[in-house]
Amino acid sequence: MQILYKSDMFQNLQDKLDKALHNISGRGKITEINIAETVKEIRRALVDADVSYKIAKDLTKKIQEKALGQNVLSSLTPGQLMVKIVHDELADLMGGENVGINLSGNPSVILIAGLQGSGKTTFSGKLANYLKNKKQKKVLLVACDVYRPAAVDQLKILGEQIGVEVYSELENNNPVEISRHAVEYAVENKFTAVVIDTAGRLAIDEAMMNEIRNVHQAVKPHETLFVVDSMTGQDAVNTAKAFNDVLDYEGVVITKLDGDTRGGAALTIRTVVEKPIKFISTGEKMEALDLFYPTRMADRILGMGDVVSLVEKAQEHFDEEESRKLQKKIAKNQFGFDDFLKQIKQIKKMGSMKDLMGMIPGAGKALKDVAIEDDAFKHIEALIYSMTPEERRNPSLITTSRKNRIAKGSGRSIQDINQLLKQFEQMSKMMKMMQTPQGRMMMQTMAKQMKGGGKPF
Repeated sequence: MQILYKSDMFQNLQDKLDKALHNISGRGKITEINIAETVKEIRRALVDADVSYKIAKDLTKKIQEKALGQNVLSSLTPGQLMVKIVHDELADLMGGENVGINLSGNPSVILIAGLQGSGKTTFSGKLANYLKNKKQKKVLLVACDVYRPAAVDQLKILGEQIGVEVYSELENNNPVEISRHAVEYAVENKFTAVVIDTAGRLAIDEAMMNEIRNVHQAVKPHETLFVVDSMTGQDAVNTAKAFNDVLDYEGVVITKLDGDTRGGAALTIRTVVEKPIKFISTGEKMEALDLFYPTRMADRILGMGDVVSLVEKAQEHFDEEESRKLQKKIAKNQFGFDDFLKQIKQIKKMGSMKDLMGMIPGAGKALKDVAIEDDAFKHIEALIYSMTPEERRNPSLITTSRKNRIAKGSGRSIQDINQLLKQFEQMSKMMKMMQTPQGRMMMQTMAKQMKGGGKPF
């Protein structure tokens, strides 16, 4: 299956902001009038992205005041200075700084709330996985959704996937009792974190609010997180406000950021409820959960990528011992297709290609209209798995007759094999070059240039 490449949910907003800022960057002379025109285009782009008119108006007013107050008119690089002002104001709108989760309790009790269909149960599993693997917590998942059919089974399946115990009481329909018993069970069995998945409704109603309030009072959580579906737009903001009036929760989780959404909810929810966005979630994989960094999100909205997050993802899946072995193989010219497969598997663990591309500066614009396969590596893997172990270790053995056999076994063409072999040879040469003093010096120079930052436009 093929998908049209989008760097992320903000692609449409990114395009419009890019156009507005390019227009002013291309002017021979920048005046108060064309700054006002640019600000008007920015406001229109925000409203089109489902940001409320009032918030868009307030934000662009600040941008205009800063632009005129910081001598943009006389700046040598007014376009870049405007980009920085827009970037800083967007980051500030989304909260400015990253706010972590409170894990001070023993056990730390985390209550998950939200409407039905917002992705609460999936997020509960992802959060448990995050706490287990990144915070070294012994986690207990609690099934308190006693209304939705198969909700308990879904949580048990997720718990099994990530190796986390799930507490449930199948004969009990009282979520207040279940949650209280679960915390008692966690204390007795020395769990250090408890994640409680509560029931949602199709809409806000008094019974639902009373129930979640009673659960909250019974377990006194250290952290209450409200899960909101980004695809519901400004309705998500209104729902978040209604829940906050009842629960006074500590943070927001935005789900389905890989869906067809304009992104306005993510931009404005922080301003409306005055609570930080703590996590963003994409897809169904248990690893597809990220801490929310307003400045990094502002980078992505303005097409600057998110190199820091990309490097962090790479480091999470980086195996130091494997890396040393790989370096030895490269030095001895023994790098083969089995090693190549290992590298592919590491990349796939980092997340979807769409998300990874969105973190590379300029990739969103460069690949906007390029069709990318849902699994970009499946054809390469099919070709490699159709080779014999000897061929994978030593690709130079692959003759014409062997190519015919590999093509038949993988369902691909001879041309595909030739292209793979050519790319593999080029990559092997490059990797070998990186082992030389000159190659390492070149990499260090590139790293310094990246650290210093480039011109985003």
